[in-house]
Amino acid sequence: MDLIYKFNDGGIFMWVILVMGVLAAAIAFERVFYVVFRANINATAFMAQIQKLIMANNIDRAIKLCNAEPNAALPKVVKAGLTRANRTEKEIENAVDEATLEVVPQINKRTPYLNMLANVSTLTGLLGTIQGLIQAFDAVANAPADLKQAMLASGIAVAMYTTFGGLVVAIPILMVFSYISNRANKILDDVDQYGLKTVNLLTARKRGTLKEDAAAEG
Repeated sequence: MDLIYKFNDGGIFMWVILVMGVLAAAIAFERVFYVVFRANINATAFMAQIQKLIMANNIDRAIKLCNAEPNAALPKVVKAGLTRANRTEKEIENAVDEATLEVVPQINKRTPYLNMLANVSTLTGLLGTIQGLIQAFDAVANAPADLKQAMLASGIAVAMYTTFGGLVVAIPILMVFSYISNRANKILDDVDQYGLKTVNLLTARKRGTLKEDAAAEG
């Protein structure tokens, strides 16, 4: 109950900060679940299996391996190249590029809102601080003597609680935003790296130099 009273003492801006916190929590939960459990995959192990299947000329089995992870970003990109394995080098490359352009917005979707909500929470807390100081100065200047102390305390409470509330919401949001961004960038780096590797493997397969290229890399 004491926490509720203190929350109410912060004034209307505390409710705005609360709304920002709830929105941010919902976005953060969805994005963490997506980048950690849905879009993510052990890229090194996955690509090692794909490379073995391509070298064995077992494209159908490689496509089935991609289908086993329908939500992950990298298998979608690799599959796009595999389904055009018998086409020209340019068609394979275009398919991989197109699939990459499709998965990038899905990985980054809604994440920038977290940074925005953190900033809005901080600025709302600052706005509440200014409002509280205005109330406090007004109390000192204009309030009757018997009400001056109570009104001054109320203004200071608004200033302090809104500042505190804005920072309490903003700091965790920024930490989660950084975590999600790092995980998303790791996924995108894997997509870029192994998407290019898929193109190189498939074009080497078409040229008949797959084993020679693999031996050169080894």
